[in-house]
Amino acid sequence: MRRLLVVGATAVIRHTKDKATPLANWIRKLLEKKPFRLVSVALANKLARIAWVVLTRKEAYRAHEMIA
Repeated sequence: MRRLLVVGATAVIRHTKDKATPLANWIRKLLEKKPFRLVSVALANKLARIAWVVLTRKEAYRAHEMIA
């Protein structure tokens, strides 16, 4: 599961290069300071935490409240 999250996070990073979303901005800021692999793992961690909250609270995902 961990490896799949990291692979998915890597795809998200590559896909959001030219986007202007809060998540893309967060990724860009992190990439200025940290190596690509570390940012992939950090994003995978963020995605896992978001998934956990959505599953345990049984609520709909609200991006604008969770990305900051």
